[in-house]
Amino acid sequence: MEITRKKDMKTVEGPEEYFTGKATITGQFSREDPSKVTGAIVHFEPGARTAWHKHPRGQTLIVAEGVGWTALEDGEIHEFYEGDMLWCPADKKHWHGATPHEAMTHIAIQETDENGRNVEWMEKVSDEEYLKGPKKH
Repeated sequence: MEITRKKDMKTVEGPEEYFTGKATITGQFSREDPSKVTGAIVHFEPGARTAWHKHPRGQTLIVAEGVGWTALEDGEIHEFYEGDMLWCPADKKHWHGATPHEAMTHIAIQETDENGRNVEWMEKVSDEEYLKGPKKH
């Protein structure tokens, strides 16, 4: 059994190239073969979000706190909450992050492909795209 203590986890700023606003990444990990699992805890301040991206084997997000938004390309924005779990299928272009007024933290889990990749980053989500927000039902 291996335990990594919170106090020993490294926290880094989300790279400006891949994030809009302030996001921090904590406890980034990958597991040795035969496992292909990678992951991290990502915290988004209000208004922060990822760039568009996709995962070759899909991605699971477990929301630890706060309220966030996510969208697939050409899809509507969905709101999610603490305790929710999200699944984005393999190779589906998407983004996720906090709402404009509330922070959000999620645990991101994904697998690497045969080339050792777990994500393909694309262009940033524009303010116009982001501020559309979820549809009111």
